[in-house]
Amino acid sequence: MLNLLRSLLFYSGYFMAILVCGILFLPVAPLLPLPARYRLLNLYNYFILAWFRWTCGVSYRIQGRERLPQEPCVILANHQCEWETIYLQILKPPVCTVLKQELLRIPIFGWGLRLLHPIGLDRTKPARAMRQVLTQGVARLNEGLSVLIFPEGTRVDPGQRRRYNKSGAVIACRAGVPVIPVAHNAGERWPGRHWIKKPGVLSVVVGEPIATTGRPPEEVLAEVETWIEAQLKEISEVPRPLEVKPPARE
Repeated sequence: MLNLLRSLLFYSGYFMAILVCGILFLPVAPLLPLPARYRLLNLYNYFILAWFRWTCGVSYRIQGRERLPQEPCVILANHQCEWETIYLQILKPPVCTVLKQELLRIPIFGWGLRLLHPIGLDRTKPARAMRQVLTQGVARLNEGLSVLIFPEGTRVDPGQRRRYNKSGAVIACRAGVPVIPVAHNAGERWPGRHWIKKPGVLSVVVGEPIATTGRPPEEVLAEVETWIEAQLKEISEVPRPLEVKPPARE
């Protein structure tokens, strides 16, 4: 019952924040240069992270932020729920997120996303989506933005595994930028398929930059996956399975 009440309180502030930030920020954000636009719109992300921690009894344990490079990079993280999509926006801004284009159609929320130069994909057309990721991803890196990709391609519940897609590694290798692996157990606190939140420790681990120069994407991806899976075994309450599901469409 306590978790139910906490979750109701959390979502009351969550939706209020979307409305208030939409009214106050969206008219101003398009007039700002991109770095200032990120700082403004990320105020929403900071609020949601703090509100979630306070209302739902969650504590954060973040390790390795000092490993982030100064230059643009490709961030590859496991994907369990909405929490990491919020947190990773403030990890190394400005960052371009690869996401499904349906999110950009959500009133207010999607309008704000559009202002952050994401790469919105039509997942019903995987071949076209792959070309779009590779072309626009390298372009964003050349513009000075980092690129965030969830190589599993979709949300994966804690205790499940899915094969990693190599598009993020290909982008990094083509652009000659490092890959930053990130592992977390956010889905255990913020379940991706249920709205009731759970108290406890939410852990995030940022890995050392992985060099890509002169390396094939398959080798880089294998190193990323091995590192993320090893970290998940350390920080997850739910055991990691050996079985890997078929790859999802990105």
